[in-house]
Amino acid sequence: MPVNYVRGLTATVRTRRSNTHLGIGLAFVAGATNAGGFLAVQQYTSHMTGIVSSMAEAAIGGDWFVLSTGGVALAAFLIGAATTAILVNAARQHNLRSAYALPLLLEALLLLLFGTIGARLNEMHELFVPLTVVLLCFIMGLQNAVITKISHAEIRTTHVTGLVTDIGIEVGKLLLVNRPPHAVQPPVVVDRERLLLLLLFSGFFSGGVVGAAGFRAIGFAATVPLALVVVALALIPVIDDLRRTA
Repeated sequence: MPVNYVRGLTATVRTRRSNTHLGIGLAFVAGATNAGGFLAVQQYTSHMTGIVSSMAEAAIGGDWFVLSTGGVALAAFLIGAATTAILVNAARQHNLRSAYALPLLLEALLLLLFGTIGARLNEMHELFVPLTVVLLCFIMGLQNAVITKISHAEIRTTHVTGLVTDIGIEVGKLLLVNRPPHAVQPPVVVDRERLLLLLLFSGFFSGGVVGAAGFRAIGFAATVPLALVVVALALIPVIDDLRRTA
């Protein structure tokens, strides 16, 4: 893969093409991590909808343990997103080319930490399961904030609800029969580039399949290739900055 292409994936100067390609890679990693996390702790951690719904149900039922653990998971996701904002904005203030790469490198390190923690789940189950949930929520918040800032909120990679909604809107436009040219309202035009969101959906789904298969086959060692994928996406701009300051 050409160095300039990889550099452009997390460069501060963005194109729609680089946003989409980076989004596909991150969606794959998110799908794989989400599937692996479910196998580890029996809970999906890439989106907050289910967690908040569980918290609401627990509040009515008086299950304060579920309510409190859900609150911690929600806070971890929020802090992960806030961490991305801090890293990106601080890097921009210092005119670094790796503004978007830094949170991804942190994500790679945390994925390896997830693998290390997961390998010990059977030893201290009561401690490591909650810690794993918090860690995964933080990772997902971190990653989702990266692609949100990069794409100006056009792309999400850690959940597919928004993707499916946007795809459905464009499919609806595609199926609509426009009225004759003399109609008062302008014709409805399909944004065919938005249909590229199908690739993001495919990335998340295929990542989930690969992640589930990997975790079943080799356990938490499956986090190593995932971390390496993230490093490959983000490393070049960091090297560029190190060379500039050397």
